[in-house]
Amino acid sequence: MTSRTIYLLCSAAPPVFDVAAVVESLQAGGWDVCLGLTPTAASWVQESLSGLATLTGHPVRSRYERPGEADAWPGADALLFAPATFNSLNSWALGLTSSYVTGVAAEAIGRRIPVLAMPCVNAGLARHPQFERSIEVLRSAGVTVLHGAGAGPVPDQHGERAPEGYPWRLALDAVEAAVRA
Repeated sequence: MTSRTIYLLCSAAPPVFDVAAVVESLQAGGWDVCLGLTPTAASWVQESLSGLATLTGHPVRSRYERPGEADAWPGADALLFAPATFNSLNSWALGLTSSYVTGVAAEAIGRRIPVLAMPCVNAGLARHPQFERSIEVLRSAGVTVLHGAGAGPVPDQHGERAPEGYPWRLALDAVEAAVRA
């Protein structure tokens, strides 16, 4: 029986196409995985949503539940937001919760569970002044942001890196380290 639950939240970036393998890797590590997607990410993997729900054993969420509906997910022991796009990361840091995944991520900070994020942005967006401010806001709130030299992926030029270049293993290892700490 799985004793730990992780919320895996994904934005619409090419690494989202690897999400089934990431779920399987987390499950192999003893995690019960609840998968949340931005609306655009959900549309990108639309054909796989049913299979992903079967794989996780939970509904794949991309929208808030309606008032009065019970939450279909168990409580989380950790949260990983990866890939986190420029838009999602900035929205989260600014407290803009119009997207289900940014709302869940924002609330997780207050729940005092390990919260990690790994951005997936190109170099042009990473140079926007709000990006570094958002990373600092999230870090100051206790979020482990895997970004930059020695800490996570370094932004590439637009379209240079294929999805298989995204360092999922780094994120999964960081989750384990955060939970042990």
